[in-house]
Amino acid sequence: MSGYVGILVSDPCLQNQFTQVELRSLKSHFTSMRRESGKLTLGDLASRMSRFKAVGENLSDQETTDFIAALYPNFNDEVDFESFLKVYLKLHAHASSRTGNPAKNSSAFLKAATTTLLHTISESEKASYVAHINNYLAQDGFLNKYLPIDPSSNDLFEIVKDGVLLCKLINVAVPGTIDERAINTKRLLNPWERNENHTLCLNSAKAIGCTVVNIGTQDFIEGRRHLVLGLISQIIKIQLLADLNLKKTPQLVELVDDSKDVEELMSLPPEKILLRWMNFQLKKSSYKKIVTNFSTDVKDAEAYAHLLNVLAPEHSNPSTLAVKDPLQRAKLVLDLADRMGCKRYLTAKDIVDGSPNLNLAFVAHIFQHRNGLSTQTKQISFLETLPDDAQVSREERVFRFWINSLGNSTYIDNVFEDLRNGWILLETLDKVSPGIVNWKVANKPPIKLPFKKVENCNQVVKIGKQLKFSLVNIAGNDIVQGNKKLILAYLWQLMRFNILQLLKNLRSHSHGKEITDVDILRWANTKVSNSGSQSRMDSFKLK
Repeated sequence: MSGYVGILVSDPCLQNQFTQVELRSLKSHFTSMRRESGKLTLGDLASRMSRFKAVGENLSDQETTDFIAALYPNFNDEVDFESFLKVYLKLHAHASSRTGNPAKNSSAFLKAATTTLLHTISESEKASYVAHINNYLAQDGFLNKYLPIDPSSNDLFEIVKDGVLLCKLINVAVPGTIDERAINTKRLLNPWERNENHTLCLNSAKAIGCTVVNIGTQDFIEGRRHLVLGLISQIIKIQLLADLNLKKTPQLVELVDDSKDVEELMSLPPEKILLRWMNFQLKKSSYKKIVTNFSTDVKDAEAYAHLLNVLAPEHSNPSTLAVKDPLQRAKLVLDLADRMGCKRYLTAKDIVDGSPNLNLAFVAHIFQHRNGLSTQTKQISFLETLPDDAQVSREERVFRFWINSLGNSTYIDNVFEDLRNGWILLETLDKVSPGIVNWKVANKPPIKLPFKKVENCNQVVKIGKQLKFSLVNIAGNDIVQGNKKLILAYLWQLMRFNILQLLKNLRSHSHGKEITDVDILRWANTKVSNSGSQSRMDSFKLK
């Protein structure tokens, strides 16, 4: 099973435009289209490209036909897979340009060959992330022979090539994401084992909320620094912002006045909550400005000086606010942070330069170390409805990680809340069974009218029935209302369908031999045994 190398095309430039996930999806589309009529011509393609989400949303069938006709006059020419990919690239780019924001609506199809571009990285960010890795992974039994990493060298990009460090870092950010028995940790890995680690890393990164676009296993092998550092940055950011929610830090209710505002607070991304917390603390000082970002609004270090004086008055230094030079003030701020016991994550120059990633990391660590909120939580009745650990089931966590790993447009924090408008479910269905969603009748977020959400969820249920799901007494409104039992039942069948499709694809790569439970159990037991564990599973029915 580890010998699968993916879909290859003869043109290297064309191959470089897509990730393997995208190629598999496009290959499935192409095969389905060709199966419908025995062969696929340009004329057929013109009428069927609206099945693609970005095309169907932005172009009418006639506009699609006219665009292809302008490129290829002979509609009777037969289309092979590589020609199909080229048409897709051009049409997808044209459809995205209609929105006025190609970067947001496109992914790999606009990517140029990485080897032809000059990418730079921030040495300050690299040094900060290396220090973070040295600190949090220092006690790891496998990595301790490589640590500490020298931040002034490029050793980091060599060490990540086998995928182990990134997998371990993901588990630091969100404990329990990866079963470490699944990580290949031999001293010398063959290409297949290394590829398994990379795939495990990328899927897990997406599952915890990283945006993984235009990065694949080859990027790790080649040590493409800007891509590797970008992924590490996201993983560390998720770790540092992990406490910025009401479940982990219920004292955050101090930032709002009533239960309606609590609902709004719960819907904010962690970065916005961090900004709101910072401004809440700054109101206790003489600082009158509102901080709206972690770049230009903090580069004079004045906001930091006021914030730390509020949080740690016992360490306050009047000269911090008296100095006129921003760089000198930034140095005094960092000295104060050191006395508080906070990790720096940045230098005084990084503050003055307005480095957004490092400033965010700095403020997040201040929040973790001393948030200045009352230990007496406000008694807001809405908090009593928040699910505790007993209510948030293992199933919800598994389904959430699985949906996020598919690379949908929006990261979900809770399947019972974030799927209620139906859009993410439609995107998931389109990933699992390409072309099955009718995007022309789908309602794109933000959706304010309840009946629009019901329309999306009705299509979700309708597609489920097409896929032969057992959906007795399940209607679109049940999903909109957040019915936990019925949502879990639907997601279980959807995930099962996806896994069966994967096994079917593996069968086509194993000379027609059907992949059975025995094959999967043998593979799993081998992985566990190689990790040094004596555990063994003989059946999926074991509890």
